[in-house]
Amino acid sequence: MRVTHGVESHAKRANQGAVSDPRTIRANTEARAALAAALARVASGDRGALRQVYDSTSAKLFGIVLRICGEREAAEDVLQEVYVTVWRRAAGYDPERASPVTWLATIARNRAIDWRRARRHAESAPVEEAEAIADEAPLAPDLIEARQDAARLHGCLDEIEARQSAAIRAAFIGGATYAELAERDSVPLGTMKSWIRRGLLRLRECLDRG
Repeated sequence: MRVTHGVESHAKRANQGAVSDPRTIRANTEARAALAAALARVASGDRGALRQVYDSTSAKLFGIVLRICGEREAAEDVLQEVYVTVWRRAAGYDPERASPVTWLATIARNRAIDWRRARRHAESAPVEEAEAIADEAPLAPDLIEARQDAARLHGCLDEIEARQSAAIRAAFIGGATYAELAERDSVPLGTMKSWIRRGLLRLRECLDRG
């Protein structure tokens, strides 16, 4: 017990030293400033800045979302919604009120909690008609980049199945969550996710042809 206590005390002192290390503090401060600057560029419509934010924070935010959702597939869906939300709301970020990571983590938690609440009210019946496919949908930054070429995107949306097109428009242009769309159309959440996934695959095929 004494040996263990000594090891723990030593580790605690080492951690405290690492936290107070000027180099560590400086690195953390620079990382925070870089992320805040990237969010400011996202607010002005910079797609590259959104990619920077995604690359810097997606692992951390995915961990938060996964802990709340408890399902990897659901967490991946929610994470995409998180970054669509970041794209739409970046102008509202105030660095004087919260660190960028705290602001992003709050969005991630809220989206994940919304998913859990919606799931409690969703139909639980299996979706036999849903085709089992791999989730090969583009990342949120890729979808947002595609949105910039509005004429081409909407032309491709007009080519795919109407219900899939309507769901994609509402989710990625209107900002609705999968759960909200499932409730709106009175279908199970799994059915809505299947519609959107298949629609995204066909949409990407159309965009690639251009």
